[in-house]
Amino acid sequence: QVRLVESGGGSVQAGDSLRLSCSASGLPSSSYAMGWFRQVPGKEREFVATISWSTRISYHADSVKGRFTISRDNGKDQIYLQMNDLKPEDTARYYCAAAKILTTTNEYEFWGQGTQVTVSS
Repeated sequence: QVRLVESGGGSVQAGDSLRLSCSASGLPSSSYAMGWFRQVPGKEREFVATISWSTRISYHADSVKGRFTISRDNGKDQIYLQMNDLKPEDTARYYCAAAKILTTTNEYEFWGQGTQVTVSS
């Protein structure tokens, strides 16, 4: 059974930092690309960042480029999202996801339950 479990969310002030973690288990193979998405109630899920299994390729949404960084530790089956200089518009529920092919669309095969990030001004 595939499990993606996010952690590290919380309530912070604008300008603060947070690091989200995603623990992955049960994936059919070790070569899945991993991504982070976010969603605000009433809006569509938004791509944030993705990283290849090899970690050599990553993409970040323009809205977070320069502030957020995705990384992964395949030995620990962990995926991270370092979020710096947080802004109120970053407030959302953040989801970890796994896909066979690296993509910035939401066509990911497996999803976690999400972790809430709230940024106040």
